[in-house]
Amino acid sequence: MPFRTIEISNPDHLGGGISFVTVKSAALKRRADISFYVPPGIKAQELPVVILLHGVYGSHWAWLFKGGAHRVLDRLIEHEDLPPMMLAMPSDGLWGDGSAYVRHADADYARWIVDEVPEAASLVEPNTARAPRFICGLSMGGYGALRLGALHPDIFAAISAHSSITEPAQMQGFVEETQGQFDLAEERPLQVLACMKMNAHRLPPLRFDCGRDDPLIEHNRHLHAGLDRAQIKHEYHEFPGAHEWSYWHEHLADSLRFFAAEMRRRGLANAL
Repeated sequence: MPFRTIEISNPDHLGGGISFVTVKSAALKRRADISFYVPPGIKAQELPVVILLHGVYGSHWAWLFKGGAHRVLDRLIEHEDLPPMMLAMPSDGLWGDGSAYVRHADADYARWIVDEVPEAASLVEPNTARAPRFICGLSMGGYGALRLGALHPDIFAAISAHSSITEPAQMQGFVEETQGQFDLAEERPLQVLACMKMNAHRLPPLRFDCGRDDPLIEHNRHLHAGLDRAQIKHEYHEFPGAHEWSYWHEHLADSLRFFAAEMRRRGLANAL
């Protein structure tokens, strides 16, 4: 049993493919929440898992009930023949205004995402245990997706991000906590570009985008330019829009299509 305790919502009271899970996390040393979505009626031998990371101020329900992530997935399955996927939407651990999904002195918010969230997914839906894992996020969650995806290319089959912070110092424009209060215990680089250079020869497929009216646009352009200079293959897109849920709801579809393309490249989509 990967968790000392696990509580799973009763589908009779919720339905619609959504489930809520609370586990006692060894990485965080406390209970933590995850929302899951499996498209109803799906029967797959192996169901890929898309981990969606929220931004500052948010929690596990943000991608569902502010971003409508499950609606986006359903639409793409129905109208674009997207292969089925499970959405795993964890809390970041609820430290301050945002943990940044990194290791702090008192809790490992990175290990929570990389190791424990997939374990919880396989308890809810056993068909995910050996299936590909993808990671995506917005803003602070975009930072988490880019950095953790780069640091763990053996775990994640592809990476996507929207409106991303590219290093923790950029959170100072959003959060109440100071850099000193974070009390980080990371031994690995914190800058996304540095993490990607570490594993440049084995990064999975990578894409990211940002709205042209987003305050983080220059940081995303800088990351794109740095990846180009390092000759690291990636996709970068700019679209109309700002740092807001209407943008993320629209462009989550780009991430899911990107993951589906990787599944098809691996010959996995037809097996579902």
